[in-house]
Amino acid sequence: MLREPKIKAAGQSESRQQEADYESVSELQKGVKHLCERGIKKLPKRYILPVSDRPTEVESRSVETNVKLPIIDFAELQGPNRSRVLKSLSYAFEKYGFFQLVNHGLPADLLTNMTGVCKRLFELPFEERAKYMSPDMRALVRYGTSVSQDKDEIFCWRDFIKLMCDPWPDVLQQWPTTPADFREISVPYSRETRSLFMKLMVAVLESLGLWGTENETEEDDVVKGFREGSQLLVSNCFPPCPEPDLTIGLVPHSDYGFLTILLQDEVRGLQIQFEKKWMTVEPMPNAFVVNAGDHLEIFSNGRYKSVLHRVVANSQRMRISVATLHSLPFSFMIQPSPKLINKDNPPRYRSTDFATFIKFASSGALKKKNFLEMMKLP
Repeated sequence: MLREPKIKAAGQSESRQQEADYESVSELQKGVKHLCERGIKKLPKRYILPVSDRPTEVESRSVETNVKLPIIDFAELQGPNRSRVLKSLSYAFEKYGFFQLVNHGLPADLLTNMTGVCKRLFELPFEERAKYMSPDMRALVRYGTSVSQDKDEIFCWRDFIKLMCDPWPDVLQQWPTTPADFREISVPYSRETRSLFMKLMVAVLESLGLWGTENETEEDDVVKGFREGSQLLVSNCFPPCPEPDLTIGLVPHSDYGFLTILLQDEVRGLQIQFEKKWMTVEPMPNAFVVNAGDHLEIFSNGRYKSVLHRVVANSQRMRISVATLHSLPFSFMIQPSPKLINKDNPPRYRSTDFATFIKFASSGALKKKNFLEMMKLP
């Protein structure tokens, strides 16, 4: 009779100690996948958003909040209907900042294999994943959690691995060798998406009036810059969350580059801000979601929009996405294209480069679109 309370007290003490372990910064920095593997049942306080910042139930789950993005048929873009598709592309970037890309030419099995091998990478033992953990945003390979895990006051329910793709021969030696077929799949995927980016950027330049018969020679240096440009491959893992209504998978943000080419699995989660509302992008089989980044907004002098987007968490299924972010070489200055500037359309943005962005992001000051806002001229 006297022992029972002691057993109960011991159990309570053990539970409190386990919760304290989950709350420690060192434990949280191991990532949400690690927390799930430890059997977490309750969200640590560091992940809980202020009520005003939490996605509402309607925003997260209602089909009424789905957005129908414009669909760009890449095959038609390469054919006799190119001029019509270019107009659709302009409309998509001006109104949404996003579109769905279909008939892009990448094999369906390559897309399936890419999300599959990334999922298997996140399912590796923690000790294997930990080999690539680094707080250095310049690391060639970086496994991490949240956004900037050593600076974030509130953590996102997300793990990621980032792979620099330049310079190609050097960085490849640093890429993961487990799972055993990771390089076998990710190398051709990164090459194919780089090639796709180049073709899309020519279309973007053409839609802006900067490429074609008249301007082709003059603008050749720009295209060369993109061909020699930077590429970053990022795979994201959003495990099932015990209390998804209290947190977020990825906070509202814009992408830094010219174009992001996103491959997502069949699990919903991506949302864009459209007409001041958060709208869900429904996954399409074998399609890419393409969006304009901050550099394209600057380069187009504000005509094409880099739009806020985020990822909501869910309690049922793991979500995997693979993004490739493309821009000019890191050493290049990004500025409004001189061809778009005149007395009626003066420059609206300052010049910037990748080093400036990295310094700003590393400081922990990066919030929503504040870097782009900082680049705007009065």
